[in-house]
Amino acid sequence: MSLEKELDSVESVLQKLPENDAKETSRLLYGTGVKDLEVSEKCMKLVSRYKMELVKCKFDHKEEQLRPARPVRVALFQQKLPVPLTFPIYKVKTEMYTMAMDAIKIAAKGGANVFCFQQAWNMPYAFCSGESMPWSEYAEKAEEGATTRILQTLAVENNMVIISTILERDENFEDRIWNTSVVIDNHGIVLGKQRRNHVPVVENSNEPTYYCEGDIGHPVFETEFGRIGVNICYERHYPLCWLALALNGAEIVVNPCGALGPEAEVLWNIEARNAAIANGYYVCAVNRVGMEIYEHEYEDEMGNIVHHRDSGAFFGSSYVAAPNGSRSPGLSRTKTGVLIAEFDLNLCRQEKDKRGLGLTHRLSLYKDFLSRITSTNFVPQIVKKHCQCQDK
Repeated sequence: MSLEKELDSVESVLQKLPENDAKETSRLLYGTGVKDLEVSEKCMKLVSRYKMELVKCKFDHKEEQLRPARPVRVALFQQKLPVPLTFPIYKVKTEMYTMAMDAIKIAAKGGANVFCFQQAWNMPYAFCSGESMPWSEYAEKAEEGATTRILQTLAVENNMVIISTILERDENFEDRIWNTSVVIDNHGIVLGKQRRNHVPVVENSNEPTYYCEGDIGHPVFETEFGRIGVNICYERHYPLCWLALALNGAEIVVNPCGALGPEAEVLWNIEARNAAIANGYYVCAVNRVGMEIYEHEYEDEMGNIVHHRDSGAFFGSSYVAAPNGSRSPGLSRTKTGVLIAEFDLNLCRQEKDKRGLGLTHRLSLYKDFLSRITSTNFVPQIVKKHCQCQDK
């Protein structure tokens, strides 16, 4: 079955149900308090012009008596490759930049304050192909590369924070390559970057042969639209990555991904939502979409041909999860699109107070345990049945 004939989204199925059944099923799947978001007519015209899907929603919030509301609109952009990979790199990049500019225009007219790209958005997800060339040529400086310079201008023009996840080339450190998210504030200033800490070592994944494990930690970036952390792709499987960003004060965590396959898709709808609940912040999970076809057949980590040229289908389905357990509708499993979600950052503290997260955390327990587990003489704390045998 081709990608275009696959199920478009869970939401497309819900729309076919009787109204009451659809409403109740949505409540069970997504929680309550998520409504449609009004956007400008100009935004809708751009959606039609650029032929992109638009999902828009607003999370309910409770007004406080002393603190003013802190509303933020975040845009998530998932995109298919616009041209075949037989095209030269400059052509692929140019087309990706054009598509990104179109999406940012839509997001800006929709009132977005923060714009989130998918993982390695300005290139194909070529890391599993086994070829170093030409794909490593997409790597560029994080702070001063062409992609960042373009986005700095767009950030200023649209008063928008942009999180751009790219392949970084560190020319000052052995020309090493990193999988990096660059955070650009609404004044065009590069606040900093996050390098992916966990690189998967799994079957038919050649990612460790492309880039290094991160060395920056878990920084959180203070912006005019909230404190933002980034948890890149595979790191969504690690609870301590989510926790570290919470402890550093994150209110929004962006999870830019390149996820595909049926097993990953089942986890996809759980992990970001669970992280939002457990850590008391909003999670913006933005995934690649579509299938990428390469000129040569894939190789495994040993250099053996595995007899296919396609990447498999990235399943998109980008969404936003709130700290109270509710979540937005998702973007399509098969199409390029923009999701715009509005929420109040005050809900982060409200949920922590409501569930006593800070009061009952007891981090010292885990500090001692993690200290022991990293020692060479660690013995797991397993209680076994004790049997006393008596001589008859």
